[in-house]
Amino acid sequence: MSKQTADHKVMIQSLLFSIFAFATCGGYTGQLRVSVDCMEKASSNLSIGIDFGYPFRLHQVSFEAPMCEAMRRERVFLTGDYSSSAEFFVTIAVFAFLYSLMAAIIYIFFLNKYRENSRAPLIDFVVTVVFSFLWLVSSSAWAKALSDVKVATDPDEVQLLISACKDQTNTCGSLHGPRWSGLNTSVVFGFLNFVLWAGNIWFVFKETGWHKGADCARKPNCICNHCSM
Repeated sequence: MSKQTADHKVMIQSLLFSIFAFATCGGYTGQLRVSVDCMEKASSNLSIGIDFGYPFRLHQVSFEAPMCEAMRRERVFLTGDYSSSAEFFVTIAVFAFLYSLMAAIIYIFFLNKYRENSRAPLIDFVVTVVFSFLWLVSSSAWAKALSDVKVATDPDEVQLLISACKDQTNTCGSLHGPRWSGLNTSVVFGFLNFVLWAGNIWFVFKETGWHKGADCARKPNCICNHCSM
């Protein structure tokens, strides 16, 4: 497989996987519903909707719940701030998308100039290694944060934050929890991006002066034009 064909396909895949990664994470909104059935039925609220989403600053998400005391209500806040991991993940996805787009254009339209410049493949190699590492770190951090978000937004856990639910004379229940398929997909695409970028390291390395110099050194009467930096 030629350099142009291999890197063209890899960068197109990187473009798509990056888009899926930041779209499934950055575009997420979820909802859970709980019910509070007070002993005084007039104070009950049998359908309390709680909406949240990216960047998952859950400590800023609030809802009103009955206190089951003379129609009084309280404002309850969820717990946890997972914005740093989510924003880091989306930021890496956006920058990876932009670099993949630029690299794809170069590979398709300016491959000869790319090969003539000894520094371009070296820069490409370093950037590919860095993005591979960043994808691994950001995907791992986001996977852990997502696990914590699932716990913090579990309807059974949210009930524990409501004062009325601590009174056994009242009945609290879970109507439905958030749907996680989109966010689970974002984690999968994060690790797929890591595999894709890490696998591309070898293809990029073959274009650097280090690899070409090593190949040239093994051949008699070889003049290497890519060995100098």
